[in-house]
Parts: sequence; C-alpha cells; structure tokens
Amino acid sequence: MKKYLLLSLGFVFMIGVYCNAQKIKVDLDKTIDFSKYKTYKFMGWQENIDSIVNDFDKKRLSGAFMEEMNKRKLKLVDSDPDMLMVTYLVIDQETSITGYTNYTGGMGVGFRGGWGWGMGMGSSTTNYTEDDYLEGTMVIDFYDGDSKKLIWQATGVKTVTENPEKREKTIPKTVSKMMKNFPIQPVK
Repeated sequence: MKKYLLLSLGFVFMIGVYCNAQKIKVDLDKTIDFSKYKTYKFMGWQENIDSIVNDFDKKRLSGAFMEEMNKRKLKLVDSDPDMLMVTYLVIDQETSITGYTNYTGGMGVGFRGGWGWGMGMGSSTTNYTEDDYLEGTMVIDFYDGDSKKLIWQATGVKTVTENPEKREKTIPKTVSKMMKNFPIQPVK
C-alpha cells in the first residue's frame, strides 16, 4: 500500500523538480514525410496507469500534449486519424550515494634537536549518505494511422516530485521539451 501511495503522490516523472537535468532521447523513421500528417488520435494510457499516476496528473499531462499538438495545428479526431499517439509511464525507486573524504595530517613542525619540518601521522575520514528517490520514465510513441508502424518516439527520464504545485508548473515544460524535436514544428 505504501508503494502505491508513494507512486500516486509522487508521480509524474517528468513532472518533478529537478536537481539534475532531464534526459530526453528522440528517435524517428527518417523516410517518413511528416508534412502529410494533419490529425491524430490519443490511444490512451497503459493498463496500470491508475496505480502510477493520479487523475490530476493525467489531466495535466493530457492537457500539455493537446496544447503541443494544437501548436502544430494537428487536430484530435475520434476516427480515421493520420497518426496514433500512445504514452507509457514507469516509476522506479532509486538510491543516490554520495561520499566525501577529509584528509588531515602528514606534515608538521616539530622539535627534535632543532626546529624543522617533518613527516607525521595523518588521518582521513570518509562520510557517505544514501538518499532514496523516485525516478520516472515517460515514452511517447506516434504510429502511422494506416500502417500502424512506429514513426516517432521520445523518451524522457526525470526525478519525481511529490509537490502538486511544482508538478502543475513542470508538466507542460517537460512535455514541451519532449516534443521539441517532433518533426512537425509549432506554427507561430
């Protein structure tokens, strides 16, 4: 139960505050003429989405995707779409380990038959900390509406935040970053 609570509270991977940079990878079929695509259909979420993300974040994500598609003058349709869009989300528990070593000693001033420099005893102390966090991965796939072949894919990896206000601000930014290299550019 605790696992599901953490997942629903913390989701939206790409929706977190980042101490580290978001990693995004894009791949596409370079033989496709993307200018022929004018409509799309959202095919939904994966089967277990309700155990990963809450309804608020699903709404935020859907809205961010619709905004990106609208910027590209692509129309959402219920039947006979040019493209099919599918999203997948995965949340993993990760651990970050950091270490710091402090070394002191080794040289010193002393008196042994006269003042001077010499070798002495040194010491070192190593401290390390472990921090658990959630890391989310989102995959956006676009398929050709007729052939059902994959034509474009973006994958984003990000640390998850549990703060809903921050997710509300970062979801659109994250989706925008993922869609930045979509072959159909926004119309200005």
